[in-house]
Amino acid sequence: MNIDKPKKSSFIQGAISSTFIGSSIAKHQSKTSIGAHNIFLGQVRADEIQGKKVMAIDYSAYEEMAEKSLHEIRETAFARFELTCLHIYHSIGLVKTGEICLFVFVSAPHRKVVFEALEYLVEAIKEQAPIFGKEIFEDETYTWKKNT
Repeated sequence: MNIDKPKKSSFIQGAISSTFIGSSIAKHQSKTSIGAHNIFLGQVRADEIQGKKVMAIDYSAYEEMAEKSLHEIRETAFARFELTCLHIYHSIGLVKTGEICLFVFVSAPHRKVVFEALEYLVEAIKEQAPIFGKEIFEDETYTWKKNT
């Protein structure tokens, strides 16, 4: 491992674009040991809470602590599953309803592994990563999102 190489952040300001997602997937086509990919795209829903409609979520995190948590989740996934690649990206800042806020991408030699790994990863991120969402309503009031 090259210790001088800067670590890529898991966080993207605002919504995660389809261009970013497509480019990430395309970069893996040259890796011929991969036989399967699986992706999870978390999208902000227009939930109705106590008669108010969610228009966006404003995400925040203790970024240094969250990066450490995501690193530990990645390491656990690599130890548990035979993965070739694994990427986690989460939005920070305002993400409107219908936009993507979480992109998890796994690759492996065989298909069964990517399904199992992806389920583990998404659940672990929701349970362990110190990432918080403030649901913004149409009237500009808000409530803190509870992960379920």
